[in-house]
Amino acid sequence: MTAITENQEETQVEGRWLQLKKYSRRNPTVAIGLGLLVIMVLVSFIIPFFIADPLRMNPIMRLRPPSDEIWFGTDMFGRDIFARVIAGGKISLVVGVMVALVSTVLGLFIGIVAGYVRVLDAILMRIMDGLMAIPGVLLAIALISLAGASITNVIIAITIPELPRVVRLVRSVVLSLREQVFVQAAISIGMPVWRVLFVHVLPNTLAPLIVQASYICASAMILEAILSFLGAGTPPEVPSWGNIIAEGRTYFQISPWIIFFPGLFLAITVLAVNLLGDGLRDSLDPKIAQRMR
Repeated sequence: MTAITENQEETQVEGRWLQLKKYSRRNPTVAIGLGLLVIMVLVSFIIPFFIADPLRMNPIMRLRPPSDEIWFGTDMFGRDIFARVIAGGKISLVVGVMVALVSTVLGLFIGIVAGYVRVLDAILMRIMDGLMAIPGVLLAIALISLAGASITNVIIAITIPELPRVVRLVRSVVLSLREQVFVQAAISIGMPVWRVLFVHVLPNTLAPLIVQASYICASAMILEAILSFLGAGTPPEVPSWGNIIAEGRTYFQISPWIIFFPGLFLAITVLAVNLLGDGLRDSLDPKIAQRMR
C-alpha cells in the first residue's frame, strides 16, 4: 500500500509539473515576469543578511567606481551602493504590494456597493471623480506634508489616488452582472442581497481585479520613487531607490553609478510586475485565452 501511495503521489507531482510547463509555454510573459519578480524578492529580503550595513559611512572610500570588491561602487559618503540598492528593493516591494492589497480590498467593497446599490452609486462615484481630478503625485505630496514622512504614510498617500481606478473597474463589472439572468434568478427566489453579492457577483470580479492589482503595484513603486526623489516620500535616512537617486543627482557627471544601479533595479522590478500583469490578463480573459490556444 505504501509503494502504491508513493507512486500515486509521484504521478500527481509529474502531472502538476507537466501542467505548469504547458501553462508556461502558453503564457511566457507570466513565466518571465514571475521569475524576475521572485528573483527580486529573494535578492531584496535574503541578501541583506549577508552584506554590509547600507547606512555605514566610510569617507575614505567615497565616490569609488564599481570594482571586484565594491560591485556597484560607493556614494559621496563612502556607503556601499550595492547594499543600499538591495535594501531599497525591500522598501519598494513592500510599498507596491501593500498599496495594491489595500486599494484592491477597499476598491472591491466600494465598487460592489456602488454598482449594486443605486442610491449610493451617484454619491460614491462623485467622490471618486473628485479624487481622480487631483493629480496623484500632488495629492500624495499634500497628504505626506500633513502627516509626515514615513513608510506607512507613503502607503496611505499612494493608496488614495489609486483607489478610484479599482472602484470604477469593479463598478463597471457589477453593473453588467446585475442584469445577468443568473443574478436575477437568485433575486427572484428570495436569496439575500449579501449572498447574491458573495456567491454570484464577487467571484466574477476577481479576474479583472487581479490584473488591475498588478498594474497598481507597478504604479505604486514608481510613485514611491518619485515622492522620495522629491523629498516627500520615505525619510532621507531610509535607503529607498528614490532617495538614492535624489542623493546622487548632484554627482551624476562624476559618479553616474549612484543613479544608474537603483534606476536599473527599479526598471527591472516594474517590468517584471507589468509582464506578470499582461500575462495574467491574457490568460484570464476568455476571448484572448481562446485565441492563444
